[in-house]
This record gives sequence, structure tokens and C-alpha cells, in this order.
Amino acid sequence: MLRSVAGISSVVRAASHSSLRAVLDTVLPPQCLACDALVSEPGALCSACWDGAAFVSAPFCQACGVPFAFDHGPDALCGACARARPVFERARAVFLYNDVSRNLVTGLKHRDRTHGAPAFGRWLARAGRELVADADLITPVPLHRLRLWRRRFNQSALLAQAFAREAGCPGKFRPDLLQRHRATPTQGGLNAAQRRRNVRGAFVVPERNRAALAGCRVLLVDDVHTTGATLEACARALLGAGASAVDALVLARVDRPQ
Repeated sequence: MLRSVAGISSVVRAASHSSLRAVLDTVLPPQCLACDALVSEPGALCSACWDGAAFVSAPFCQACGVPFAFDHGPDALCGACARARPVFERARAVFLYNDVSRNLVTGLKHRDRTHGAPAFGRWLARAGRELVADADLITPVPLHRLRLWRRRFNQSALLAQAFAREAGCPGKFRPDLLQRHRATPTQGGLNAAQRRRNVRGAFVVPERNRAALAGCRVLLVDDVHTTGATLEACARALLGAGASAVDALVLARVDRPQ
């Protein structure tokens, strides 16, 4: 009898949710996360943006994750990584940075489109499945407190939290593992060397986090991988504080950074 009542309650809740969803979709129809075109369900891309999105898939460089036109073998490196390996071990991305992924990133960062986080988490979980299996901790690239105050949220933290939840390991998420203790000018418009100088020494691991970090493999999450300067600066701070290795996962990456 109790199971029957519980079953009826579940059906009623599901029906109520469906009814509420139908009302909301009528009043506020779901829109494409990238271009605002109407779509069939929240957290989706319209057909044009889906076709225009450049999802990253193998084959790619085993270090930085830049895609290859041809398969060069399981351990192949791009020319840049063959000359100088990044500080992080592996980086993976959902998209190449183009018009569609730029709209997704800027919509999240600058237009408060945080409702896209669950969809981004699903895409990140697929792109980062080999990384999360090895990770002990998941942490975002932090914002300086002044920029966080102005923006009101850290988009990388939202991505990392949604990813950890979707990957089934929310307990690995540590939003405060790193700290950006020096405010830096925006990286936009800077070349690779300028970006590296701009973020050099900008990140630290607070003393209170060092014991938890010791010997752990960390998965670092950010929105965009351009030259890798920010990811490498974070990785240096984590490794210097006792991490055993650092991997990186981003929503979008530039195809061939200059």
C-alpha cells in the first residue's frame, strides 16, 4: 500500500513538473544557448549553431589537445609541444573557438547566461572523460576578488561544478584550491609572450589547502584555452604546492594559437 502511494506521488510530481514546464515554455520559449533562436528544449543549440559548432575529437595532440588533420598515432605531439611540453600534462576541449563557441563563452561571462551551465557540464564530461578518471581534485581557474565582485560569479567555477556533477564526482570539486592574489589586466589583445608575463606569479595555493593538495592529480577547468599561459601559470602554482600532476579541461580552445 505504501509503495502504491509513493508511486502515485511520483506520477503526480512528474505531471506537475511537466505542466509547469509547458507553461514556462509558452511564456518564455527556450532559446538557443548561442544565438537566441527558438529551440525545442532548454539548454540546446539550434540546428544552425549545432552545424556551425566545431566539436573537438580525436586525433589530437596528446599534450595540448589541438586537433590533427590526420592520425599520427596514440602518443603524437603537435610541433609546439614537441619543442616544449606544457607545464600541464594534458589539455582537452569541447569546441574549437569560432563564432558559435565565442557566443557561448561571452554569453556566459558577460551576459549572465548561467542557465547554460548544465549543458556545458554534459559536453565537458564527454570531452574530459579520460581526464576525470585520473583526477583526485577538480578546480577552476580563479578570478581576482575585485573582478569577481564586479562580475558576481566565476564562470570557470560554474563550468567546473557542472562538469563534476555531470561526471558523477561532485566530491572532487574544490572551488577555492587556487587563489588569484594579483589583479592582472585582461589577456585580450596580448600575444603569447605578453600573456605569459601578464599572469606570471598571479596564482597561489593558500597554505590552508596544501595538505589536501599534496600528491594529488588536479584537473583544472577554464572557459577558453588561447595560448595556454593562464593554464600553465595555474599548473605551476599547483605543482609548486605539492600536486603530482595537472590536467586541463576547457569549453573552447583556439585552433592554432599565435
